[in-house]
Amino acid sequence: MEDYAYILDYLPQGAQGAGFGKKEPLCYAIGDEEFKLFELVPKAGVMVNIGVRTYIGKDDAGKRDMIDHVKRRINFDDLTNNAVAELDYALTEIVMSKQDRFVAFFNEAQPISMRKHLLEELPGLGKKYMAAVLEERKKQPFTDFADLSARTGIKNPEKLIVARIHLELSDKERKRYLFVKCPERAN
Repeated sequence: MEDYAYILDYLPQGAQGAGFGKKEPLCYAIGDEEFKLFELVPKAGVMVNIGVRTYIGKDDAGKRDMIDHVKRRINFDDLTNNAVAELDYALTEIVMSKQDRFVAFFNEAQPISMRKHLLEELPGLGKKYMAAVLEERKKQPFTDFADLSARTGIKNPEKLIVARIHLELSDKERKRYLFVKCPERAN
């Protein structure tokens, strides 16, 4: 269940090709827990800024200040070009704000098979750095990305996580999901 999402794009005139009827403004967004993609309808008269984190959960307490309702779940292919361009910025913001969750992945990842380790699923992380992660975490768990980077030599480990999440969102043929909790696809 997503309670918060980051705005990736705002279309004040609605989506193109949406017919000849009255077009409602739309926002494209990504949830910050399960990385679900959404088409949202903003409240009338509200100024929507790209990159902003906003509440989209059940509005029992009147917490929705920007979004009127979630129109539908969408797939990566439904995103606008602007939303795709903003995606990695939003993912980086999410990963950095939830650093403990992703550092725990480096601390707890296990082998998948006799020949492959779960850490190797991160784009750009080769056997040399994987071995460094495994060796260093035996000594002491990593505390944050800075500690991980300093002890293993991996520059910007958050970018590895962002690249993996982006891959999970965009690749329809993906069989293993590490961070995105939506292997089923939206309609």
